[in-house]
Amino acid sequence: MTNKQGLIIVGAGGHAKVVLSVALLNSEKIAGYLDDNPSLLNKFIGEYPVIGNTSALASGFESAVVGLGDNLKRKTIVERYIFATKWKTLVHPTAYVHPSVILGKGTVVFAGAIIQPDVVIGEHCIINTGATIDHDCVLGSYTHIAPGVHLAGGVKVGEGSFLGIGSVVIPEINIGDWAQVAAGGVVINPIPAKKIVMGVPARERTICPQ
Repeated sequence: MTNKQGLIIVGAGGHAKVVLSVALLNSEKIAGYLDDNPSLLNKFIGEYPVIGNTSALASGFESAVVGLGDNLKRKTIVERYIFATKWKTLVHPTAYVHPSVILGKGTVVFAGAIIQPDVVIGEHCIINTGATIDHDCVLGSYTHIAPGVHLAGGVKVGEGSFLGIGSVVIPEINIGDWAQVAAGGVVINPIPAKKIVMGVPARERTICPQ
């Protein structure tokens, strides 16, 4: 492993492939992938090699982005190597991000996403394909907004929360840290921290193992 120039993608699974596509459309030079699965070492994901495991971040790269959909894993890696590299924020060219929006470092906004005025998004978040976030929403760091999620105005989403594909949140709802909304859920009531909700309307089912 000798190439420290360019962007390193942490993780080499399916989500990392989509992160790569956003990076290339931003004209990023790609250094390769890092992944802790030893069977992937020196293999190519598309045109780019897996050049080491995540501990290689400590040796310093020009820039990096975490291509892992798991919020807790993303946070663990970032906190372990927080000063080792420059964390890259990426926005797909087809996404609409209003100029007033604040995007934290390491956050990736995917194709077709729409983020409206005065939204604040924390660090290392995922705003996935076709998601919409309306005015004045606030998202904590390490959140994952899955494809096709729709947040109405004034929604607050706590750190590390996951909103599953196609879920919907009505205006001014608060979602606690590390909560989860199952795919297709319609959230009309606040969600406490570390709770899992599902259904229409979304109701609590169990406690997250966090």
